Amino acid sequence: MTDHGHNHKHASHKTLTKADAEKALNLVLDSVISAIKSHHNINITGFGSFEIHHRKAREGRNPKTGAKMKIDAYNQPTFRAGRKMKEACN
Repeated sequence: MTDHGHNHKHASHKTLTKADAEKALNLVLDSVISAIKSHHNINITGFGSFEIHHRKAREGRNPKTGAKMKIDAYNQPTFRAGRKMKEACN
């Protein structure tokens, strides 16, 4: 489900308008992105946690040619589902 679809669904079941639901979702997403950019971990109890994992530079291969190539170090954002999220999925 896209953000648009989620906002519409939430707005139709609650007292929030579609615009208010979209603003609320955008506020949460902007907060998570801002914290991740600052290298802070975010934990939303029951939902899950967002973390940054640093990946070291390494040597890889081009899958088409097989030539060796250098893969630079980078920060990988990760999400780990919380208990309520896991239970809802199973």
